[in-house]
Amino acid sequence: MAECENNHDNKQPSSLDTQRPNLSELLDRGWKIFEEVDSTNLPLGSSSIQVGVKRGIGALTMKQTSRDKRLQIVQTARAYFMDFLRRCKEYNISNFKIPTSPEEDPSCVEAPDDGSTAAKSGPCQSDLVAMAAQRQTKIERYRQKKDLETRLTHVRGAIDSGLDDDDVNRDFYLLNVQRWVTVCLEEIESIDQEVEILNKMDVLKHSAAKQPTQPVRPPMKPFILTKNALQVTMCRS
Repeated sequence: MAECENNHDNKQPSSLDTQRPNLSELLDRGWKIFEEVDSTNLPLGSSSIQVGVKRGIGALTMKQTSRDKRLQIVQTARAYFMDFLRRCKEYNISNFKIPTSPEEDPSCVEAPDDGSTAAKSGPCQSDLVAMAAQRQTKIERYRQKKDLETRLTHVRGAIDSGLDDDDVNRDFYLLNVQRWVTVCLEEIESIDQEVEILNKMDVLKHSAAKQPTQPVRPPMKPFILTKNALQVTMCRS
């Protein structure tokens, strides 16, 4: 038994283990795929770009092009963005609030079918306050994003110059994650608005399909004006 254990300890790694990329290689590979897709001049609907898109998640999912599956694409992208934000929140990488889904938002109240006065006819005072707070949040998020991009440019320049420092590398990846937190928050807000529009378009499409078609009217019979009746009789005779 001891000999078997020694043989097991001295066992060399298989070719599969040596060929399997480590975590840093996977991150670099995914990073390059995203930069290629994000900075390409080719049409996003081309097959070469869509192949690269399918290898990514989140932001790359938003670049998929399919008119029939647009609602499914944006909902899938939102799920990826939310998963990323939850993980960042668990690790306390950045200070932000997890967005709520439209179904969980109490302010999103659907109008009743009976047409009662409970439906919101216009923005109330609380809506105006919420809109002002949302606008202020967008401004603050934009400033934060620009500040992160500026700091990230300096750190990237230091790395490209050949500076190999653990603190600099850590700041580089941390700033990238914090920047993507702001990107995810912006994308989720846009997705929620697009989902609402797509759902309304789907309802209109189904309601138009359910409307009964108008019956075909029989062709009108030819008629002769009374004042021209004598003239027609004379011509026929």
